Amino acid sequence: MSIDAIVESSAASMSEDEMQALLTQEGVGTLALPTDDLPYVIPMSFGYDGESTLYFVFLLFGTDSRKEVLSDQSQRGRFLVYRAESVHEWQSVSLTGRITPVDDDGEWDALRDAMENAWHPSIFSAAAPMRGVQGYRFQIEEWTGIQQETSSE
Repeated sequence: MSIDAIVESSAASMSEDEMQALLTQEGVGTLALPTDDLPYVIPMSFGYDGESTLYFVFLLFGTDSRKEVLSDQSQRGRFLVYRAESVHEWQSVSLTGRITPVDDDGEWDALRDAMENAWHPSIFSAAAPMRGVQGYRFQIEEWTGIQQETSSE
């Protein structure tokens, strides 16, 4: 790519279709939950229903889970999904939404369907005994996306 192409390129807003495509293609992002001091930020596997909801499955270890407690207390959070092919070609979608537990058996089916593209690290299969799993829905209230794509002319 020439220096002129680099100079001419700039970040641009993503359309709704482009944001939905990124959420459908990627299966991991970063969840930020509010605390009294600094936000609690954790990488999370997620599924997207193709419309307005993300789904998470929290694997619960030990007697307390900070992400479970904070999700239940705050009920709102931010989620960031990005893809960086190079310094000149990237996409980023920032979401704000309401996070609530999935309790209804019927919604677990929707969660499982949405989680097909989720990324799951293998370390959890060998981790200490779990006390259970809890599904959460992240109802998207607001989203913004930016991207930079440069052509190699």
